[in-house]
Amino acid sequence: MIRKLRRMVGRAKRRTVDLSHPARSPLGSAVVNCVVYQDGKRRADGRADVSAAQALARVRKEGEGFVWIGLHEPTPDELAELAQPFGLHPLAIEDAVHAHQRPKVESYDDMLFAVFKSVCYVDHDELTSSSEVVDTGEIMVFTGRDFVITVRHGRHGSLGPVREALEADPEQLAKGPSAVLHAIADHVVDEYLTVADAVQADIDAVESQVFAAQPDRSGGRADAGRIYQLKRELLELKRAVSPLSRPLHILATRTNTLIDPDIQPYFRDVADHLAGTSEHIASFDALLDSILQAHLAQVTVEQNEDMRKITSWAAIIAVPTMVCGVYGMNFEHMPGLDSPYGYPVLVIVTVLACFLLHRMLRRKGWL
Repeated sequence: MIRKLRRMVGRAKRRTVDLSHPARSPLGSAVVNCVVYQDGKRRADGRADVSAAQALARVRKEGEGFVWIGLHEPTPDELAELAQPFGLHPLAIEDAVHAHQRPKVESYDDMLFAVFKSVCYVDHDELTSSSEVVDTGEIMVFTGRDFVITVRHGRHGSLGPVREALEADPEQLAKGPSAVLHAIADHVVDEYLTVADAVQADIDAVESQVFAAQPDRSGGRADAGRIYQLKRELLELKRAVSPLSRPLHILATRTNTLIDPDIQPYFRDVADHLAGTSEHIASFDALLDSILQAHLAQVTVEQNEDMRKITSWAAIIAVPTMVCGVYGMNFEHMPGLDSPYGYPVLVIVTVLACFLLHRMLRRKGWL
């Protein structure tokens, strides 16, 4: 029930209006949005057919405001068009095109280049040994004095909600591109927390199944497969979260002319949230190790119980087998062969011995 409620809340959070959807932008396949902001407000007189370079030239001519350009999986040619007017470094452009980068923050003259790993929880009705739990993408941010360029890779990580939240807070947005960089970092880390909570629900479900009073004896391998799959997906989440601590520490502590002094304390707050998420993930990993060890121990105990039952029945069957083997030998002089009561007595003694052995083994819990 708790798991379902968490998923419903997660879906409700994602139902915000997405300003970054390509269908809302007439600017091309890669350019999702190109908006000029002045005094924390969107320029209402902006035209949709104005290019990114023209928008930047307009901002620099007026000497105030900044332009925020949103891109989704641009080609090298599309990014190369922005390199000259925005002064983008070739190494940063190469990273933005090819993606698959570790979270980092690099400084190039009058520009900051930040890389964030975005994550998304993949809903599933039932966790299996091949279920995808965590999907990852990337968000690259070029931050200058009068521009912000965001580059997204992956099927998720929309920055529409971030843009909406900032436009609803003009005072914060008026602090410039560094406010956008903080909002993106805060959004990414909040998604980490959301995904971590959803993964915890899956871990709780697996833990309940492993420690159930009457576990499904036929599902031993499936349980181990689910645990290993969770560990793999948790590792994917850890690869996104752990490397981000160093870049956030740099943004929160080092003086940089591109970061508004009023914004730096906010980066420290994001770093604290990230540290808490990292601790949660580490505890999840340790918990999964314990669950896996407990499951393997249960499987071993069940196998030992099966072996004891097999051994017990083998011991019981050994009694008539031994008697039949002895009396099946070709000897003329054997006890009871000449007596008319020999066969019935031998059968009764054999059955009685088997019964007593069965009762003794049952008392010891082997049967």
